[in-house]
Amino acid sequence: MESKEKVILTGDRPTGRLHIGHYVGSLRRRVELQNSGEYDEIFIMIADAQALTDNFDNPEKVRQNIIEVALDYLSVGINPERTHIFVQSAVPELTELSFYYMNLVTVQRLQRNPTVKTELEMRNFEGGTPTGFFCYPISQAADITLFKATTVPVGEDQKPMLELTNEIVRRFNHIYGDTLVEPQILLPDNAACMRLPGTDGKAKMSKSLGNCIYLSDSAKELKKKVNSMFTDPQHLTIESPGHLEGNTVFTYLDAFCTDDDFAQFLPEYKNLDELKAHYTRGGLGDGTCKKFLLNVLNSRFEPIRERRAQWEQRIPEVYEILRKGTEAARERGQRTLDEVRRAMQINYFEDKELIAEQAKRFATKQ
Repeated sequence: MESKEKVILTGDRPTGRLHIGHYVGSLRRRVELQNSGEYDEIFIMIADAQALTDNFDNPEKVRQNIIEVALDYLSVGINPERTHIFVQSAVPELTELSFYYMNLVTVQRLQRNPTVKTELEMRNFEGGTPTGFFCYPISQAADITLFKATTVPVGEDQKPMLELTNEIVRRFNHIYGDTLVEPQILLPDNAACMRLPGTDGKAKMSKSLGNCIYLSDSAKELKKKVNSMFTDPQHLTIESPGHLEGNTVFTYLDAFCTDDDFAQFLPEYKNLDELKAHYTRGGLGDGTCKKFLLNVLNSRFEPIRERRAQWEQRIPEVYEILRKGTEAARERGQRTLDEVRRAMQINYFEDKELIAEQAKRFATKQ
């Protein structure tokens, strides 16, 4: 089924403050899409129910981080006048739709999902995998399709999730008739933004690994993290030729810097290509590169830090924004769920033809 409306659905798990990997991977693009005026509706979900699938024994962690994620959204420029920010667990229609989808997906299909495999290896559940966690790709499909999202801006690691979502949509529509919409994935347009590494050079930026730069980090915290950032272990002296591959500083520069940054902070170079060329032939120290990166990051994130500080003084208003966004999400979700129930013929009390038919059937038995 094709939708005439253009709708975005995306979100984050509230298991900690959001970091700059989230920013380049999706947050920055969300703000651009929001401000483009091209979309009829935008829904951004704080996925607390999904977070509870592997934090079921620590609900306070999720509870405390809902406000942290909301503050991060508002600080980067998500505008509640244009975007509905909502809390997943407060939209029960998502749970109902997930339940129906479970009949359309086999256990074997879930086991083949590479994202699930990776996540399971990372978490290493000692007592066995919680069913809720195992089934979270189905929950994600419900998140997307309840709002008939046409566009889902996410990182590359979520591609398998979108593929499964579209499989579910096609299977549902084949069985029950054209009802659901197939979404399209929207990936970051900068290769370095696909998955920003941690400050230690490890492939994933993660709170548990302690290698994150958070959007809410102070200038002092940011400086400490940039100065300790992994570079090239073979670059022992300034004169030594440096290597770019696996060098976190240059990966971050790929993701963040522009030619204008050189004009402002490092005018002896015109662009990043010139800086890279000097580094690889030798004669350029890591300290100079880190100082430049720090200036670039501060120029990007100081306005975000300032907006966050302002919103932190308006917490009741933030919760009101979440309440209103959740109401809008429920209203939209109820419309879709009504269509789903009609398609599945489980709208018993609204189906006047069914009631009349059954009344006639039993009346003839008299």
